Amino acid sequence: MKYHFSEVFRPKFFELFKKGKYNKQLFVSDLIAGIIVGIIALPLAIAFGIASGVSPQQGLITAIVAGFLISFFGGSNFLIGGPTGAFIVIVAGIVSQYGMQGLIIASIMAGIILVAMGLLKMGGVFKFIPYPIVVGFTSGIAVTIFSTQMKDFFGLTVDVPAGFLPQWGCYLSNLGNINWIEAASSIVCLLLIIVWGRFSKKIPGSLIALIAGTVASVLLDRFGGIHLATIGSKFPELAGGLPLPKPVVPEMSLEVIGNLVSPAFTIAILCAIESLLAAMVADGVTGKHHNANTELIGQGIANIVTPLFGGIPATGAIARTMASINNGGKTPVTGIIHAIVLLLIYLFLMPYAVYIPLSALAAILVMVAYNMSEWRTFKYLLRGDWADVAVLLITFFLTVIVDLTVAIEVGLLLAIVLFVRRVMQTTTIEVLDAEHRVSSSSQEETVNPEDTQYLDIPEGVDVYEINGPFFFGLASRFEEFEDKRRNVKVRIIRMRKVPFIDSTGINNLKNLIDRSHRRGIKVILSGVNEQVRSSLLAFGIDKLVPESSIQPHITPALQKARELLKQ
Repeated sequence: MKYHFSEVFRPKFFELFKKGKYNKQLFVSDLIAGIIVGIIALPLAIAFGIASGVSPQQGLITAIVAGFLISFFGGSNFLIGGPTGAFIVIVAGIVSQYGMQGLIIASIMAGIILVAMGLLKMGGVFKFIPYPIVVGFTSGIAVTIFSTQMKDFFGLTVDVPAGFLPQWGCYLSNLGNINWIEAASSIVCLLLIIVWGRFSKKIPGSLIALIAGTVASVLLDRFGGIHLATIGSKFPELAGGLPLPKPVVPEMSLEVIGNLVSPAFTIAILCAIESLLAAMVADGVTGKHHNANTELIGQGIANIVTPLFGGIPATGAIARTMASINNGGKTPVTGIIHAIVLLLIYLFLMPYAVYIPLSALAAILVMVAYNMSEWRTFKYLLRGDWADVAVLLITFFLTVIVDLTVAIEVGLLLAIVLFVRRVMQTTTIEVLDAEHRVSSSSQEETVNPEDTQYLDIPEGVDVYEINGPFFFGLASRFEEFEDKRRNVKVRIIRMRKVPFIDSTGINNLKNLIDRSHRRGIKVILSGVNEQVRSSLLAFGIDKLVPESSIQPHITPALQKARELLKQ
């Protein structure tokens, strides 16, 4: 099969204008939705930037640059890109350990990994990541975000250590140092977000809380002499506004790259999971279809370019995507307009960001954590199979207590083990050694497709019936039967229900044939489909089994067995 780049990379934005389907009506709808989503994204971008251990302007730069590129090169009509809560933990960890330079390099590496995934057509693979793992990740990240925000939520001025358990040890030991004015501000903002959401879905409660909290902070400062911690007190350089950042290429070395492989892989996997999940949610609501491979490439391009301007990792955001759809967004132009709106805010309104209280941002992030937690789904999954429950809890606790990178690695390993376990459960091996009824409805298995008969298996002939994929998980299954069989002269391996065979399965089959030959048992293969046959011949199976002993179905295989018994 030939590789066609045009099939892998087909940005929806280009297709929209290539086909000439864009018109004034669509533009007006996208314009309104883009302005609304841009305003919605403002407090989130600032909050995610600060929570990630970088500055609010870096959060905004990410929303601007990545938001534009994801819409421009992505494979979804609706996806809105930018910084998300999922990256807070991993970004903060990289910044604390490797600095901003390390984060830039890790993000670029993650972008390259994402592009490679898209080019290798791996977009569909992420659909098969078990749901308990995804829920374990997201719930664990939510708990971690909640934990990191308690300092600003309660106005603590202590240095809070990294790690869930040390953080709560610090919080509990500083209960007497709570700033109750800051705490009251946080609680009021949180209640405002919750209550506002019951009255209006168009304007987000986070924006209302941000505005109300900022106004209250200014009034308390000017007329009450009460000073709340603000963005300006933490980032005083914002007071004079900020110029547009110029691209800077970081200095790289093999040692630094080697140290950042694991974090980069974590960023790439998180980005792929969250973006494709958001795209699938959008498809479910709109009835449209995204191109997963194109989306991965678009996400990769965004994560390569954005760090050069000082940004942080970005991906598709479910909440902003749904806000776009609910406000009339129809095409990728919505995401581009949202980026332009944020750019205008960055250029002209950033000096006013210094008045935003950290308590309001903490309240916004606590609400983000709650929405991410999926606690109802988490509770529901606890009723499931013990293996799914184990995977859910292991992934969750590793994310919270240990490290997100470790959780990703272990989670993917668990996914593989779980997949192999379930495939093994579906693949069976049965030994037929007497008259067995076979219901055959395929022309591959019987000369007369309507014939249902008893197989007349001669004495001295065993028929091994394999049902399911023949792969490495069946390594020792044949040996369980071999020791129990006596007086066998011919062994038919019936493979009509084997859809594929891997290299380990072929090696196991060759070992079975070798053992059979050493015991003087001749082997016949039956019902081998073309794909499996090609794989067998490519690995030299014809050197062990003559072409005449590879039969299309059971009838000639049994006939061949009778001929071999006479020899």
